[in-house]
Amino acid sequence: MENVEYRCTIKELPKEERPREKLLKYGAEQLSNAELLAVIIRLGIAKRTAVELSQDILNYFNGLKGIVELKAEELVKLKGIGTVKASQILALIELSKRIHSSSFLEQPVIQTPKDIVSLIMPKLRFLKQEVFGLVLLDIKNKVIATPLISKGGLSSSIVHPREVYKVAIKRSSAAIILFHNHPSGEPTPSQDDIKITKRLIKVGEIIGINVLDHIVIGDNKFISMKEEEII
Repeated sequence: MENVEYRCTIKELPKEERPREKLLKYGAEQLSNAELLAVIIRLGIAKRTAVELSQDILNYFNGLKGIVELKAEELVKLKGIGTVKASQILALIELSKRIHSSSFLEQPVIQTPKDIVSLIMPKLRFLKQEVFGLVLLDIKNKVIATPLISKGGLSSSIVHPREVYKVAIKRSSAAIILFHNHPSGEPTPSQDDIKITKRLIKVGEIIGINVLDHIVIGDNKFISMKEEEII
């Protein structure tokens, strides 16, 4: 007799093993990454359950790290991922970012470089493009905002003092902290990074807005130019 592989659909699984029911009974923390994603996309395709399809997505994009900055056109290239599922996944990712950011709406006080890193690391560590931004502070070192100023790397033509201080002045900032990421994952500042930072510090001294630090973000690690006595 020919061996026939039998696969259960999610509906055929015991209720306590189905992702949604498992979440409700045991809590979301008990679900695997694939199971959590399956709750979002809900439906699988022929011969692939929602959990298996979710695992396919994670495998293809190298885990959670790989899906953070996905675009819709990248997702829909995968078999079984149409525009609806792609939209659901992208909405989940964006909502997660906003939830993290919302914890800082109470105007945190910046006291150490780690305070800054906890604020900006989730936004920057997985980016494939270099970006430069500011942490705007009031007179008590409370965060006003964390605007991005430029994309595409640090250079004197892209990170111009005029653009930096225009934003800081508009928001009535007493001081600023510079930050940018290194997509390579290695946060060691380049000579250009240091040169531009020193230029911005000099302009800030003239304007009356102090540059307190420049944080370079890598992959789950960072360098504070102030702590390293680079500036």
